[in-house]
Amino acid sequence: MSSITRQKVMRHLDIVGQIQPALHQATHAPSPDMIDNAHFRAYTRSPHDVGGEPDVSITWEEKEEEVWEHNTFVTCEVLAWRGVWNAEERRRRQNVEVGQTQYLGLPYYGRWLLTAAKILVDKQFVTATELQDKVAEVRKRYE
Repeated sequence: MSSITRQKVMRHLDIVGQIQPALHQATHAPSPDMIDNAHFRAYTRSPHDVGGEPDVSITWEEKEEEVWEHNTFVTCEVLAWRGVWNAEERRRRQNVEVGQTQYLGLPYYGRWLLTAAKILVDKQFVTATELQDKVAEVRKRYE
């Protein structure tokens, strides 16, 4: 097994950034002869699959859940009880399908909220316009 170097890590992150950019860029699917081992690893790695990745140590801290986090959890559970989604669909959409930028950039329950909104629109429980109007209405209440 080859040793991990800064150069290899940077190359890997560059490839992943091209595959899962913050803003979608239309690309053509590469032909099999264009995929080397580094590209195969980047294509098959999901953002939450960080096992074996180099990282720095973090300090573990106990944290009280904030009200919005608790409300998000309850809302998502109610959506599941109502049959809008199941736990596996929620996990897949909030951990795998969001892409690395949103996975690393949003707080844990922020990904839950984003996923709930996408599911409700994708499954046509609400329209994107209805959702935007409701968000604007709530923002006005708190300004």
